[in-house]
Order: sequence, then C-alpha cells, then structure tokens
Amino acid sequence: MIQYILGRFVLIVPTIVAVSIVVFLMLYLTPGDPAIIYLGDTPATPARVAQIRHAMGLDRPLSTQYLSYVARLVRGDLGRSLRNDDTVLGEIQYRFPSSAQLAGAAFVVTVTLGIGLGLISALSRGTWLDASAMILALLGVSMPIFWLGLMLIFVFSLQLGWFPATGFGGWERLVLPAVTLGLLTSATLARLARSSVLEILWQPYIRTARAKGLAKGHVVRRHVLRNALILLITVAGLQLGDLLSGAVITETVFARPGLGKLLVDAILNKDFPVVQGVVLLIAVAYTLINLGVDVSYAYFDPRIRFE
Repeated sequence: MIQYILGRFVLIVPTIVAVSIVVFLMLYLTPGDPAIIYLGDTPATPARVAQIRHAMGLDRPLSTQYLSYVARLVRGDLGRSLRNDDTVLGEIQYRFPSSAQLAGAAFVVTVTLGIGLGLISALSRGTWLDASAMILALLGVSMPIFWLGLMLIFVFSLQLGWFPATGFGGWERLVLPAVTLGLLTSATLARLARSSVLEILWQPYIRTARAKGLAKGHVVRRHVLRNALILLITVAGLQLGDLLSGAVITETVFARPGLGKLLVDAILNKDFPVVQGVVLLIAVAYTLINLGVDVSYAYFDPRIRFE
C-alpha cells in the first residue's frame, strides 16, 4: 500500500507540472495587457506601461518567466492581485475555509441522500417508493440551483425564520447553502446507486446468500453495498472536487465569500494572478482527491491489492 501511494505521488508530479504550465500560459492567452490593467484609472503612458512590464518581469523571455514563476510557487508565493495589490495566497487563505466548509457539508448531503435514495429505490423496485425516489432525483437534476436557493431562503429564512439567509459563520448559516448544493449532486448519485445496486442484486452470489438463510439487511450491508461502493466512491470523489470548485452560484445566492466567487470576480476583472492561483489550487485538490479515492478502494473491497 505504501509503495502504491508513493508511486501515485510520483505520477502526480508531472500532472501538476503540466497544470502549472497551462496556468502560467493563461496570462498570455487571455486578451489584455496585465500592465495596463494594473495601472487601472492611472494614465497609461508608453513609458509607464514599459516600466510596469519591466517590474512585473513581462519583458523577459517566456522560459525565464516560467522558471521564476515555479520558483515563487515553491516558496509559496502566488503573486499579488492586480486590483488591490493583496497577496493571492492571502486572498485564498481568507476564502478557502468558507468553500471547504460548504463543500464538506454539501458532500455529506450528497452521499446521504444519493446513496440512501438509490438504495431505497433499488430495494423497492416497481413500488411507489421507487417511483417517488426517482422523481425526486429527476427534480434534483432538472431544478436550477439558483431557483432552489432562493426558494429555500424564502421558505426557511423569510417565512419560518429557522435559518439566516446569507453570510458566513456558524452552522445555522451553512444549512441552506449545503442543502441547495448537495441536492443537485445527490440526484446524480441516487440514479447511479440505483442502477448499481439493481445490477448486483441479480448476481448469483446474492441469491446464494439469501438461499442460505441470511437476513436481507445483512446481505445488503455485507455484499450489495460493499460491491456497489467502488463505482459510487469514484463518482462521489469527482463530485467532491466539483463541490469545492463549482459552488459559484450557491456562494453568490447566499453571499458567502468562497473560492468560486473569488475566481469569477477575478476573471471579470482580468486579475490574472488571482485566476492562476485559484485554478492551480483547484487542480492540486482534484489530484489529491483522486489519490484518496484510489487508496480507499482497498479498504472497501478487500479483493483489490495494490501490490
């Protein structure tokens, strides 16, 4: 297991290097001169623009700029924002707890509802429970996330007064955005869980276990779920990465200062260093989540041996 993990870490390095190259080239593939953006409302005379480009190192060869960029990354320096001159790392450190909290809570909602509804639907195939669960899943896939967020605010905040509508703070401010974001992804997981469980229920070893007199609950826990979890873990791991990086609409509706909103604002303002820093962080998070998913296979399925 240790050898496998170390091997995967070695494979992650080329991926991160490739991502760093793409992120670095974003500065040149995006229309607009960073020096002019940095000047803002200040008159952009040719001499002043040349001075700013020299200070930012934009007049050096591309390869030299990339090596300098990598050297700064190794030291934990992601650069400074072109808009407010704050450090990019400081901006990310301020926003990351909100996004991580929201992603974690939404992931709990996703896994609980997704696997729960899928399992209930599969075990009650052809009944009203099956139809109800799949209708809920269909509504979750089809429902616009901004509309769901606004409806939850209207009902549970404005009408009932149970939870605050916006902001970042205690758990009570996390419930509505987590449910909003989690319902969307749980619908996809529920449909996948249903099909996976139905396929396993027809396997010969399941019929053999039931024929030996094992209780239905024991068969479901020890045989059905353990075999269905491999595919579900893979999809859930990818959804965790999406939750961490794709909560832009949810963060906007509930006024939460997260990475998604930071990234969108940086793109609109052409704040290239912030865009580079956030995209690089998301890419690294995806690779680490995929590593965690691969390692978890052996725990849930003892047939898998990485050695």
